[in-house]
Amino acid sequence: MADWTLVLPRRDAVRVPAERRPGRPHPRLAGPVLGYVFHDFHRTDALPWRFTPLGLVTVTLDFTAPVRRVAGTAHDLPVSPVLGLRDRPLEVVQSGPSRGIAVALTPPGAYALFGMPLRELANTTAGFADLLGREAELLTERLGEHPDFRVLDAFLGARLRDPPAPPRPVLGAWQRVLATRGRVRIEDLADEAGWTRRHLTTRFRTAFGFGPKTLARVVRLQHATSLAGRLPWPEIAHRCGYADQSHFNRDFRALTGCTPTEYAPGNPGDSGATAASTG
Repeated sequence: MADWTLVLPRRDAVRVPAERRPGRPHPRLAGPVLGYVFHDFHRTDALPWRFTPLGLVTVTLDFTAPVRRVAGTAHDLPVSPVLGLRDRPLEVVQSGPSRGIAVALTPPGAYALFGMPLRELANTTAGFADLLGREAELLTERLGEHPDFRVLDAFLGARLRDPPAPPRPVLGAWQRVLATRGRVRIEDLADEAGWTRRHLTTRFRTAFGFGPKTLARVVRLQHATSLAGRLPWPEIAHRCGYADQSHFNRDFRALTGCTPTEYAPGNPGDSGATAASTG
């Protein structure tokens, strides 16, 4: 996962005038931290957004915080939200301008930063300050005055020095999921860990909120969306290991809430857009 995106259907991402400035973490953080993106969105009217599941955890540090409400509910997301791992799309209506920095963390990186199993964040959000307290507030205030990625490097470097970590077999299984882009048999992961499939799934779910099969689906779809605009959808489905186009379409809709053509109309040549990316 050398790069990352907050994946949105193209119609969502192209409509908002914004300044975006990506940044890469210091090399010593390259394992747990995937990247940073400064953003400054200028629209003030209410706009719906649909975020697809990703094999990572995102933290948005709000300098200017919009109102973010889960679509169809009275539930507002917290200021500076931390979005945990998901197995379904998240639909949000955002009102007001937004200025801040998004931080992308690997699941082991988020586990280390927050010092807790990610099952507490699965399919939900929490406030950054609710998880890290006053130091999170001070960091956000400092970055709001001067949004320098080096400040984030220093903060994360200190927090991630000798951090807690999931069991080694769980980490090994996660790395295999990434290395195979989600195309790995869970039985093989269990054999490599020296555990039963059931035990691996239980320990994996405790650490990351979902079992390896679910996160493998997410990682595989993330790979598929990264190819949008470069290859026809049937070829993408074949290359990513789906049984057939129908299997691909079903998984795509279940995880993103839209069809491949709704995600990237005119594919190839008209790429599915992204809200933010480190490249």
